[in-house]
Amino acid sequence: MPVYSRADLSRTAALVVALLLAAAATGVIAREFRAADTQNEDYPTVQALRYMGRLIAERTGGRHQIRVFHSRQLGEEKETIEQTRAGAIDLNRINGALIGNFVPAMNVLAMPFLFRSIEHLQKVLDGPIGNEILNSFGPYGFVGLAYYDSGARSIYNSVRPLHSIADIKGLRLRVQQSELMSDMIKALGAEPVELPYGQVLTGLATKLIDGAENNWPSFVTTDHYKYAGFYTLTEHTMSPEVLVMSQKAWQSLSAEDQKIFRDSALRSSRFMREKWKDLEEQSRKRAEAAGVTIVKDFDRKPFEAAMATIYEKAQRDPATARLIERIRKVE
Repeated sequence: MPVYSRADLSRTAALVVALLLAAAATGVIAREFRAADTQNEDYPTVQALRYMGRLIAERTGGRHQIRVFHSRQLGEEKETIEQTRAGAIDLNRINGALIGNFVPAMNVLAMPFLFRSIEHLQKVLDGPIGNEILNSFGPYGFVGLAYYDSGARSIYNSVRPLHSIADIKGLRLRVQQSELMSDMIKALGAEPVELPYGQVLTGLATKLIDGAENNWPSFVTTDHYKYAGFYTLTEHTMSPEVLVMSQKAWQSLSAEDQKIFRDSALRSSRFMREKWKDLEEQSRKRAEAAGVTIVKDFDRKPFEAAMATIYEKAQRDPATARLIERIRKVE
């Protein structure tokens, strides 16, 4: 057993004290942050979280690491939102419609037929309005870091092509666990069925539901296209994903590290945007090759008109009405 002199012990103790004082002075403690995403390992949002992790590890000299739990390893989104609020999950990529149940301004971004195009959406998110919305997360237990693209959501089903609003009547369509999305489907004359994302494939295969609504990558990477052969380009919502951090995790960071996390999140957003474009195009081609009927020439105006009651309800709140008007004015 080694024998240490009093001088050796003194030097060791001095080194430990110096390290503790350095950590206290900088206000930082090395740790691993848990990040949740319900998508599969190769999905652009998961890749973006890992990219963010690499940036943070590099800029903090390895003090901070991000461990990404994908494929619903930490639960469905509704569950991970609650875990993030409680501080059990540090970072979470969440769909805009679901977080809208907690952060009212996010519901506005999920309003049907609000955005004229993806370009219009990105101008809103990249500008003052987008920043204001991210900064509004604090009172609800989250820190908004960045937006991730989610493309345009469209309706797909296994029963018939949708050329008019009459064709959607009576269909049982899965929607996210969101009051806004349920109201939208009801307004179109279909029956909304709220199901977690991971149960949609089984729902389609067992005929529990006739269809659902989502973007091209989600339609294809989950194999929904194998059971729902009619995809109508309604592009009714373009609600973004949002990357949030728990207040508990955020407050554990020094001011300098908070800046590193926020900057890295914004860089991961741009990284994700490029990955998304590629996957969206690949997914559309894969669906076409599999024989999916893609309906482009549908009567859009009645779909938009059916949303009048939803907008009337939302705009009873003056703040929401002003935000909708500001978004519409962005050129």
